[in-house]
Amino acid sequence: MAGPLDGVRILDVTTVGYGPYAGQILGDYGADVVKVESREGDITRGIFPFRNEGMGHFFLMANRNKRSIVLDLKTARGREAFLKLVETMDVVICSIRPAAMDRLGLGYDDCRKVNPKIIYVALVGFGQSGPYAQRPAYDDVIQGVSGMADMQGGRDGPPKFINASICDKICSQVAAHSTLAALFSRERSGKGQLVEVPMFEAMVGFNLIEHHSGQTFDPPLGPAGYERAMVEYRRPYATVDGYVCALPYNTKQWRAFFSVMKRTDMLDDPRVVDPKTRSEKIGELYELVAQLVQDWKTADLLAALKEADIPHGEATRLDDLADDPHLQAVEFFQTFDHPSEGGIKLTAPPMKFSETPPDIRRLPASLGEHSVEVLIEAGYSEAQISELLNEGVCVDGRTGSS
Repeated sequence: MAGPLDGVRILDVTTVGYGPYAGQILGDYGADVVKVESREGDITRGIFPFRNEGMGHFFLMANRNKRSIVLDLKTARGREAFLKLVETMDVVICSIRPAAMDRLGLGYDDCRKVNPKIIYVALVGFGQSGPYAQRPAYDDVIQGVSGMADMQGGRDGPPKFINASICDKICSQVAAHSTLAALFSRERSGKGQLVEVPMFEAMVGFNLIEHHSGQTFDPPLGPAGYERAMVEYRRPYATVDGYVCALPYNTKQWRAFFSVMKRTDMLDDPRVVDPKTRSEKIGELYELVAQLVQDWKTADLLAALKEADIPHGEATRLDDLADDPHLQAVEFFQTFDHPSEGGIKLTAPPMKFSETPPDIRRLPASLGEHSVEVLIEAGYSEAQISELLNEGVCVDGRTGSS
């Protein structure tokens, strides 16, 4: 069955994490995503571990459901081929700086000259109307400037990075739904448009949903930072033999927790029964949780929390996720026989559609694997393609090609 974006064609001119993951989401939805790469390829192709050079694990996990074409955009012939592809596309998603694309003659204005209905999604670090417009942006930088690293340090600790490319992945999802919104708008109006998705602004807005806190009000009622999220003892709690995430949240759940722990003295404590006091003293309550569960065995604690209907879960190790019974039941991990990499295990699209289900239709491509195929679709003859290959403008990455 075709996905919900069947028939939509997207030119993916992105690298690393911010962008490729957005293209993968749209590819999962059924779009025909053509990834444009330099002769060196996406930098994540070289990130270890890998079985074969150019097929690193990071690349494999962010570039399924795409075709790969190599074009040297620094050459006139490469730029000409790029614009030829744009003629047949619905969307261009680009993480090269807009000023650089404009200098190449491949910016939004250049693309809409050959395709007036094109949706051009510019992925930038900072909004282009502000003083930071030309700054380079990587995940760690955006974690820092957006306040995310500060959040991880709590009220008094030093800023810390999250152990994930969190901004790249969150902003890729913003880029994906921005693309969908622009496509929907074009269905109504018939007009293409330029869409700018800045990481900095997107992450500040994301972070401040709960962390704007007292700064929400004018004049402020207190500092920024959501108290519950920043206290020291908000963490997976150590048991005798593991770690458990326990989250009593409302009054009923807190009273149930202290009943399980045989702390009847806490059942009518203001910190438990009064929401305002609880929010102010939440750090003290979390410290109590840490103390009370430390002598429990993990299995016994999980069973007791389940019986009391208290939100809970075991803190699962990354290496153990593939053995999770729920993920196994929903067939979340899927194993494929890749033509060059052998067995690879990918995560399935998590969303479900009753009529147009997302699916993994294409495995991650080798560099330039579809160059010839895509150029033929764009109207190039075999002789013209041979010229591009001989001049080094393009690379034929098909298995067995020279």
